[in-house]
Amino acid sequence: MSRFFAGGDSSSESSSSDEEELYSDPEAEKEDEESEEQSEEEDEGEESSSDDEGGKGGVAKFLRNQESSEESEDEDKVTVVKSAKDKRLEELEGVVKLIDNARRINDWSTISTEFDKLNRQVIKMVAQEKVPKIYVKTIAELEDFMNDTIAAQKVSTKKLNATNARGLNAMKQKMKRNNRDYATEIERYRNDKEEYMMSEEEEEAPPPEKPKKPKAVYTDGVEAADDGEGWMTADPRGKAMLYTAESILKNLRSIVESRGKKNTDRAEQIRVMERLLGVAATPYQKIRVLLTLISTRFDLTTSSSTNYMSQEQWKSAEHEYAMLLALLEAHRNMIVVENAEEWEDDEKPPQPTAGEHLKIPGSIVSIAERLDDELTRSLQHVDPHTAEYIERLSDEQALYNNILRGILYVENLQTIEKLETPQDAANRMVMRRLEHVYFKPSQVVSILEETAWKAVPAELDSKITPRDGPKDTAALVQVLSTYLFKHSVDIIRARAYLCQVYYFALHDQYYRARDMLLMSHLQETITNFNISTQILFNRTLVQVGLCAFRASLVYEAQNTLQEICGSGRQKELLAQGVQLQRYSQVTPEQEKLERQRQLPFHMHINLDLLECVYLTCSMLLEVPLLAQTGSSPEIKKRVISKTYRRLLEFHERQIFTGPPENTRDHVMQASRALAAGEWKRAADLICSIKVWELMANSEQIKKMLSEQIQEEGLRTYLFTYAPFYDTLSVNTLASMFDLTERKVAAVVSKMISHEELAAALDQVNSAIIFRKGVELSRLQSLALTLSDKASGLIESNERVLEQRTQGTANAFERQGGQGGRGGRGGRGARGGQRGDRGGSRTRGGQQFGGGALGGAIKV
Repeated sequence: MSRFFAGGDSSSESSSSDEEELYSDPEAEKEDEESEEQSEEEDEGEESSSDDEGGKGGVAKFLRNQESSEESEDEDKVTVVKSAKDKRLEELEGVVKLIDNARRINDWSTISTEFDKLNRQVIKMVAQEKVPKIYVKTIAELEDFMNDTIAAQKVSTKKLNATNARGLNAMKQKMKRNNRDYATEIERYRNDKEEYMMSEEEEEAPPPEKPKKPKAVYTDGVEAADDGEGWMTADPRGKAMLYTAESILKNLRSIVESRGKKNTDRAEQIRVMERLLGVAATPYQKIRVLLTLISTRFDLTTSSSTNYMSQEQWKSAEHEYAMLLALLEAHRNMIVVENAEEWEDDEKPPQPTAGEHLKIPGSIVSIAERLDDELTRSLQHVDPHTAEYIERLSDEQALYNNILRGILYVENLQTIEKLETPQDAANRMVMRRLEHVYFKPSQVVSILEETAWKAVPAELDSKITPRDGPKDTAALVQVLSTYLFKHSVDIIRARAYLCQVYYFALHDQYYRARDMLLMSHLQETITNFNISTQILFNRTLVQVGLCAFRASLVYEAQNTLQEICGSGRQKELLAQGVQLQRYSQVTPEQEKLERQRQLPFHMHINLDLLECVYLTCSMLLEVPLLAQTGSSPEIKKRVISKTYRRLLEFHERQIFTGPPENTRDHVMQASRALAAGEWKRAADLICSIKVWELMANSEQIKKMLSEQIQEEGLRTYLFTYAPFYDTLSVNTLASMFDLTERKVAAVVSKMISHEELAAALDQVNSAIIFRKGVELSRLQSLALTLSDKASGLIESNERVLEQRTQGTANAFERQGGQGGRGGRGGRGARGGQRGDRGGSRTRGGQQFGGGALGGAIKV
């Protein structure tokens, strides 16, 4: 039939085939597909042959008999069909030849690469048959060659290049792990190489059929891996997985080696290890299983979308950590240290000898730190205004108990002389304990400590904080901080110092906190520390400022809070929220890191209270200053708080001001009332702010604020109306501002001593006598301002020069009165003569002598 007619019949054939597909089974479909592929290949062959025949002409027609004879000869040749096993063996032999060639030229980089390829091929072969003997021979000889190379490198002066050295080191690790699984075969090969290689091949076992759903196998009488209903877990090949005490270490090794690989089911690994923990018979096996199980639970966080550990997993890890500490406390001959060597023999567990300690690789400190970090991360993501946050916060007590027991365990390790435990482990644990204590009130800390010591066995005690030691929380913070001062450096020491200052400021010990903060000089070097330590410094600074406010020290409080509150970035600096600026160029990675640094809600400092304290202190300082400067030229230059000035100017520009609604409105309207002399209205507005109720002694705070407003109202009145009085009765001022005459006299005396008020106090007549003095004109005021600024500019230039030259600013001046320029004596001599003519001049720039008033006083 012609090709064109064959193409035309394809539609009818396709329609009939579609109907057949509806009733055909998968096996029939496969056979149909194979027959269709064969028919297509035959059609293509016919088409190609017909095309070739159609394209030939002339002499080619006479050569057809010759070509057909050649084709018949090709058909007579026997085609060898190789099985999949033979093909894999050929590939294996090819890789072995490449490794042998690389051995001859000592190319360890190629050996390492081909060794990986060899292992990948062997894994496919071992899944269906025995280990190839050529593979056993290759790895045994390769191990001997590697040992000889290492021994030769130790005594040879000619070292390997960097690439070969890296390859050799990689092969050491790979060979150590790989040959452990084939130790028996390698031993048989080394005993008798020829007999091993010439022995008959074992009969091949037929490959097991792939079961369609071998996930669960029902068995009777097996309890090791029973799920409770007679069903057992099966591996991918359909074989039942039995968990026994003898196979624990082998199963653990396979789990550890699969960590970090793709498509690893960590939840299944956790279930397997929970079963292994149930069948573990010895303390060593339990400790090994617990260490691996806790680490695997932490691995769940990296793969989860929530980026924090679930409460169920966290509680399981915390419970297992407590079990681990209990096991280590009960069996003192077993210790968990970071620098221990891993046990290699999975068949035979180690047996500790008498008087010796069995070292198990792991880290008690790292687990405690990770539990603490995961709890903090979960508190960051939970809504703080829900019951879930309170429930999650209650887990802190269990964590604190484990931290205390961890400290006791690390102290026990330090008593072992042969162990040489690093001090850093104890420092990290003590720092974690201090960070859970420093920001809490003393009553909460007392409950926390009492509950923690009840959970610790009675026979355990601490050398740092004994069980029978003082119960005062201040003494506890002092002891922990002092321990870290003595045994730590850099960041941990700085954080301990800041925690202690924070605690003192929180408990109203202002002068002690201030002196410690100033003596530490951390404000000069805090930029060199990490961001978390800088956040702690900002929190400590704010707490010191609030402590000064509670102690009625308005100036100190405003001066301390100025750096944080004046920037307008309180949330960001205190890590209490991400404050995105309008034109900020923050990448998503930076924003993610910023959110990870946020503190949990229960550690926050109330920002409304902080703003209220800062604005109130600024009002008490700025309103008298505005009244003092009056209309002088430097009124806009002498500013205490730019933030307060900006808010005040915005409030004054408003045409209509309604009743105050928030903290800022209260403070701004109180400022205007205080400037107008209405101190009672100002006091009422300030005391009506509801934020003061958040403080412990709110009534005392309101009383203190009323007294401060009375005093500042008196000072504002004297600054404003002093030019209009010759004398003023103290009794009148006392009645105006509801103060005692003694208090008024004290305030006026202080103003006179600070040269803020040109007056004298007549104690006999109980009156204030104002001195008019010399009234300066506007030109004289400007001249005085200019001279002050010039002297300040000269001093700042000298400081800059001192910093840049490091105290060698006068190193180039020559003796004998010569000028600074060497080589030309004439100009230097003239300079010296001019200096002699003008008289001796004090080095360091101009000195301001007091201007016109100073000259009048000197005369």
